[in-house]
Amino acid sequence: MRLNRGTHVWLATGLLLIVMLPTVAASPVYEYTSPDREGIGKRYLGRSISHVMGHRGAAWLERRSRQAEERTDLLVQQLPLTGQSRVADIGAGTGYFTFPVAKRVPEGKVFAVDIQQEMLDIIDHRKTSQGVSNVETVLGTVEQINLPASSVDLVFIVDAYHEFSHPYEMGRSIFDALKPGGQLVLIEYRGEDPKVPIKRLHKMTVIQARKEMQALGFEWQKTLDTLPQQHMLIFTKPFERVQRLTKIE
Repeated sequence: MRLNRGTHVWLATGLLLIVMLPTVAASPVYEYTSPDREGIGKRYLGRSISHVMGHRGAAWLERRSRQAEERTDLLVQQLPLTGQSRVADIGAGTGYFTFPVAKRVPEGKVFAVDIQQEMLDIIDHRKTSQGVSNVETVLGTVEQINLPASSVDLVFIVDAYHEFSHPYEMGRSIFDALKPGGQLVLIEYRGEDPKVPIKRLHKMTVIQARKEMQALGFEWQKTLDTLPQQHMLIFTKPFERVQRLTKIE
């Protein structure tokens, strides 16, 4: 078949796109085992995935002793925010962190994402009763946070990531929703510390957390160990991939 000059240009451009587009890793193969009282019978990168705490556990999230036990006030203070930040609280639950964070971003917005409508109903009720205008609830799925691409500056997940039944798919959704250079803050109970009074599968080590975030394309920035029981790991979405795409277009 003879190709005219325009066809040559089209093919060359197509080949350039194929070569230059970032490689997105295929979804890893999950390992499956028999479920037990703690886990769902599914492993990801060597970690057993725990059961989800349902909306019936809402009272535990709001317990009076939580701030003193976990220094939740310090956690909110240490989130790298500005007054204009657009933030996603993934696994928002009752909105325990959603509303304090909303106060820190008076000109921004907080998207409270959860897969349980019962939890979102609690947040919507609180939003109305408190007259808060910069919080929006979003119903997610086990694979998607349902936020537009490049729409938020920061995502934070407090003691929920270890329960994701599809951590790779959810992680890619979070990656896509972050703006280039945006940050992911992952807070998990310290898996290295046997003194932390939390079930084994509801804790994570720094090594495991960094392994899983690296598999998604995130770059580790730093780990804060200023909280009594949890690690606070900060990751960034690199600019490089988007810059390559911009040059092609």
